[in-house]
Amino acid sequence: MSGRLVGVGVGPGDPELVTVKGVRCLREADVVVVPVMAAPDGTDGGEPGRAEATVLHHVGAGNVVRIVFALNERADRARREAAWDAAGRRVAALLRAHPHGSVAFATIGDPNVYSTFTYLAQTIGELVPGTVVETVPGITAMQDLAARGEVVLAEGTEPLTLVPVTAGASVLKDALDGPGTVVAYKFGRLAGEVATALRETGRTEGAVWGSALGLPEESIRPASELEQGPLPYLSTLIAPARRDGGRGGKL
Repeated sequence: MSGRLVGVGVGPGDPELVTVKGVRCLREADVVVVPVMAAPDGTDGGEPGRAEATVLHHVGAGNVVRIVFALNERADRARREAAWDAAGRRVAALLRAHPHGSVAFATIGDPNVYSTFTYLAQTIGELVPGTVVETVPGITAMQDLAARGEVVLAEGTEPLTLVPVTAGASVLKDALDGPGTVVAYKFGRLAGEVATALRETGRTEGAVWGSALGLPEESIRPASELEQGPLPYLSTLIAPARRDGGRGGKL
């Protein structure tokens, strides 16, 4: 029998937004791995990440293993790759230690949407052939922000476009020039450019942004109040579709 690696989406931060299936898989796993940021010297930085904080509401700390990923490394590709390789080897060792069990990897949001789990699963496929890889979907930040900010993501035949602003503000502007609702992820460091793109495309009205959703430091504000300075990295923006106020569009 082969061991299982299960990517469990634990939502954007509110522990009540982990699905029933997600909680069950976390509790049934032999080990729950949570990613933590590396300190400047490459060791465990000590601070609990959002995934870890969420997991600890549902699983005892004794069953949780912190593994360092260079999630905050953008300049030194070699250092980032080395950290990924080391993390993969640690997870591989856990799978070998539980050949008939399961190792869960907790990731914020959904494991199939801009998640570290994607890369980990590829690495494990090379290091531990035969490992069964599964995912448990999680609630995404755009869904949580839509609910908390009272914004409808899509109606009728409207498209929904998701853009990581790490790809550049020009990619976001191209999406804003198009139809439907546009969601921007990870735009905190380019907040000023995002505000400009919204203004130039006429999409500021009705748009909202939020960070730390479901956490004590939660902030949800209209996009018209976007600050020029950097915001939290995991900030999310929703620019809703232009709508004529009608009801009952083509479904």
